Amino acid sequence: MVESLHPDSVQHQLLTTDENCIFLLLDMDPCLLFFLLLLIGRNGLCQQAEVCLKSVINSCEDCIRSGPYCMWCKDLNFTKSGEQETVRCDTKAKLIERGCKTEDIIFPEDSKQIDKEDPLSESFNQEKPVQLSPQKISLKLRPGLSTTFSVSFKRVQGYPVDLYYLMDLSYSMKDDLENVKGLGKDLFEALKNITDYAQIGDRILCTLTGIASTSSHVLTRFGAFVDKTVLPYTNTNKEKLQKPCDENDQQCQAAFGYRHVLNMTSSETQFKEKVTEQFISGNLDSPEGSLDAMMQAAVCGDKIGWRNSSTRLIVLTTDAGFHMAGDGKLAGILEPSDEQCHMENRRYTKSIDMDYPSVGQLAMQLEKNNIQPIFAVTENVANVYKELSEMIPKSEVGVLSSDSKNVVELIKTAYNSLSSKVTLTHDNLPDNVRVIYTPKCKDAGQPGNSEGVCNNVKPGEKISFDVTVTAESCMNDKSFTIRPLGIKDTLTVSLSTNCDCECKDPEDSIHSHCKGKGRVKCGICSCSEGYVGQFCECSIGDKDKRSLRASCQRNNGTMECEGRGDCVCGRCQCHTTESGSSYHGDYCECDNEHCEKFQNKLCGGTGKCNCGRCECNAGYEGSACQCKVSEEACRTLNDTVCFGRGTCKCNRCECKEGYQRPQCQLCLGCPDPCQTKLNCIECLGFDSGPFKKNCSVACRKSIYHEMVDQFTIPDKQCLQKDTEGCWIKFKLDQLVREDNYKAEILKQRDCPEPPSVVAIIGGSIASVALIGILLLMLIKLLLYMKDLKEFRKFENEKKKSKWAEADNPLFQNATTTVTNPTFTGE
Repeated sequence: MVESLHPDSVQHQLLTTDENCIFLLLDMDPCLLFFLLLLIGRNGLCQQAEVCLKSVINSCEDCIRSGPYCMWCKDLNFTKSGEQETVRCDTKAKLIERGCKTEDIIFPEDSKQIDKEDPLSESFNQEKPVQLSPQKISLKLRPGLSTTFSVSFKRVQGYPVDLYYLMDLSYSMKDDLENVKGLGKDLFEALKNITDYAQIGDRILCTLTGIASTSSHVLTRFGAFVDKTVLPYTNTNKEKLQKPCDENDQQCQAAFGYRHVLNMTSSETQFKEKVTEQFISGNLDSPEGSLDAMMQAAVCGDKIGWRNSSTRLIVLTTDAGFHMAGDGKLAGILEPSDEQCHMENRRYTKSIDMDYPSVGQLAMQLEKNNIQPIFAVTENVANVYKELSEMIPKSEVGVLSSDSKNVVELIKTAYNSLSSKVTLTHDNLPDNVRVIYTPKCKDAGQPGNSEGVCNNVKPGEKISFDVTVTAESCMNDKSFTIRPLGIKDTLTVSLSTNCDCECKDPEDSIHSHCKGKGRVKCGICSCSEGYVGQFCECSIGDKDKRSLRASCQRNNGTMECEGRGDCVCGRCQCHTTESGSSYHGDYCECDNEHCEKFQNKLCGGTGKCNCGRCECNAGYEGSACQCKVSEEACRTLNDTVCFGRGTCKCNRCECKEGYQRPQCQLCLGCPDPCQTKLNCIECLGFDSGPFKKNCSVACRKSIYHEMVDQFTIPDKQCLQKDTEGCWIKFKLDQLVREDNYKAEILKQRDCPEPPSVVAIIGGSIASVALIGILLLMLIKLLLYMKDLKEFRKFENEKKKSKWAEADNPLFQNATTTVTNPTFTGE
């Protein structure tokens, strides 16, 4: 089935599918909408005008790619001599207005072809029922224009359901496990009410229980997990690894990450026995390894046993939060999850080697494998899992009772909610492609560019979506898929764009229209080797074609003749403008239509436009000749124009830099003339300073000075120090022009008296002598203090000494005593 879209229908199609217009009308108050529709009439607000925005057009292909409404006229005689070939590219209406016949207008048409369209299945009586139609479609689009096709969906009655039950088996779920062991019969009954083709698989999260029912048979399997068996998640003491529960609990499983316990079985009794054999385990922290288990359950499809044609559900039952990517760093696990299956001998072998998966990774794998999670959680973590559900498409959250007795009812409610909501979306959308979904059902959601939603869809009810596809640029052999979330059926959309022209040119390699030196391609000449020009009239001879073209490029640019002419034999032949005048200049850089306007008139109607600038008539001036020549407002009290420090344009002073309007009298940002003119004042008034030798040359043209005893100029007085250290008092009055002053200089300078040499020398000697005496006295004082300290120390030691009185053992008394008879004792 192939459908072509005629050019005349493109505008109507855009008007009915433009998403901006739809959203505007949907959001508007009904009364205001009615009033607005009355005003805008048939071709009002939502009308998208046909406009061809041309840039550089050298061929029909360039024209087609420049805009969605651009068409090409291939009529050989459509352009006049010297007229640019760009005029061949325009909207259909303008081309016909310029005389192009309809059969000569080239406009690639959009087309769509349905490659596979199997009918929708009525019930599940085959291995692979069809719930989405069509299955394959091919589109060939014009860039910028959209096409719409319809996609139908019908949920098959009795469609198989695979339910995988994941139950947290950490120690806090001990009471819940006992209740779950008695839920087998209720789960079987609930599944039989949903479909005759159901399958339950159970993973204990530390999870549990799997049930499947095929026709009248119920098949079961289950597995279990707790958390990674490394610190800080699990106590790694050897005894604690074997028994992580309390000492009083005799029935306790050893710590483990995740394992698969039981394969398919058709016996409800055997299922009950295997579930009864399961016991709780334990870990240290509150969050569990839920994401690890869900990831393995999603990607190990062949080992879990997901069927190809079924609704896949994972029911996660827990009372705690979850670990996610990055938490593994606490245990030194740095390798991120690779989203692959690592299950050997029914165990997850990479539990202690790989980090937990991220929420994004899990969401992607669940969506990729068409698995819809149901989070059955306790009240304390309900908000956490509601936030998680917002990041995982097609997921539901239910609140468990404290003992998990309501889990069966919760699963039924969540399944009904998931199955009644149909969300159509896409995968692998190419760049520069937009898709808009418009649902057609009783309870339809808003049109959207990422998905379309129908709510409250019953089994066996047929619904449809209008899918609008727009390609923004040229592309070939691209494809993307459209599918309902949670359903395996897909629609493959093959996409190509129509950017080529099929002009059905004459087969002659030489054509008379091209002077016998080229062939016709879509109405324009394609010249043979050695010839150039609009009609191949120029022979390039010995010259290089590139050098000829370079001579038509201004400032070594890339555009020939500024895009306004043709390079013929190395010279620009300028085109005519749309109004009939011609471009001019060596490179066609000038035109006489793009000058400044005043009162919506070119050059104010009082001048002539020449190469983008206005040449005003006598008596007018301004960039747009908008002013009469007048200096009335620029005249000063001394009959000058702007004090000679600006020009009068449009009866208004345009001052030189720094000077202020209205008449350029003051310069607030200029340097202080008291400082800039000091050297001239010094040389003019006192014949000294840096300009002493050339004072007349440097200063007499800018300063007229007068030596006075008292000032007569009312301006600010200047007080500056000259090169001799004297203070000069003067006043400046700025005359007409920028650097022209009148100066009044006081005859008497204030010069300080010269210092006394004798006093300086005497003072210096006295200061040196005084300093020397003070230094000697200081040294003497220091020596005296030191001696005094030593003397006091000696006195203290003397007082402390004790002299012992004893006989000298070496002393011997005299043996003979001689008395002097003359000694009187005096």
